[in-house]
Amino acid sequence: MKKVLALLLFITTISSFAQKKAVNNDDPTKFMNTITADKLKTRLYIVASDEMEGRDTGSKGQKKAGNYLISQYKKSKISYPKGATNYYQPVPAAYLNAKRNENLPDSENIWAYIEGSEKPDEVLVISAHYDHVGVKNGEVYNGADDDGSGTVAVLQIAEAFQKAKKEGHGPKRSILFLHVTGEEHGLHGSRFYSENPLFPIANTIADINIDMIGRRDIEHANTNNYVYVIGADRLSSDLHNITVAQNDKYTHLDLDFKFNDPKDPNHFYERSDHYNFAKNGIPAVFLFNGVHADYHQKSDEPNKIEYDALAKRAQLAFVIAWDLANRSERIVVDKAIQ
Repeated sequence: MKKVLALLLFITTISSFAQKKAVNNDDPTKFMNTITADKLKTRLYIVASDEMEGRDTGSKGQKKAGNYLISQYKKSKISYPKGATNYYQPVPAAYLNAKRNENLPDSENIWAYIEGSEKPDEVLVISAHYDHVGVKNGEVYNGADDDGSGTVAVLQIAEAFQKAKKEGHGPKRSILFLHVTGEEHGLHGSRFYSENPLFPIANTIADINIDMIGRRDIEHANTNNYVYVIGADRLSSDLHNITVAQNDKYTHLDLDFKFNDPKDPNHFYERSDHYNFAKNGIPAVFLFNGVHADYHQKSDEPNKIEYDALAKRAQLAFVIAWDLANRSERIVVDKAIQ
């Protein structure tokens, strides 16, 4: 009898352990919580420091910022993508100046990559631009919110996925972490990637684009517990539903869809890097805090970032990505390109 009871206890323990492991594999909370205000602040004070000289496209300061991002990916043992030779996708000056010649030098997109465990050929892109507007009249425009906030968010999201992978919960689909150049001069870096993709466009399931998520706008003067969601429903009902469901379950932000209106006069949908994916039929969601008084001013500094809001919005991007990367079937494109 004692042997039978011992055997039953052993089986129950193993079953309980397996169930916990299965639940943990479906629950991103532990890994989401590794994205913290303190870590984001530490990184942003580097990315948006005077040393980076405003990160203008192709400038020495932008290249310094790029080197810093790569050093952090290497430190976390997150490699450059399969099929690439390093962390850079060169974007030549001839391409950057083709539409309107601003005498921009050669620049680079920066990419890092975690390969999927079950569907490695299907790729999710998480993007942010790491350029800003440089130095004007001797004043450094550090671009802490635009888009230092998105830049450090992508880095933290990558590290959260890498931690999950180390603990046996790697994403089923591959994830490309893409820091694009030239956004401030006309979305050049993302357009270059969309025209010269490392992974086939047909295999790219979605883009989560993060551009300005560290501040609040005048419409939300009394709270930072919100984020504008733009584009999620333009191509895929699935992407919209996932965004809402993941927020309801994990982050509890007020999702503001004001700027998602196709008639919105600001046309933010066409003004950040997700658009170069969406116009090629790739579902895209753009997370954004809105415009504030320091937008494109020298006063867009790290000491004005609300790091609690930055962390929460980055966590939302992470849990959206978690669902997209791990669901059994890729999301469906059920609407025409707009």
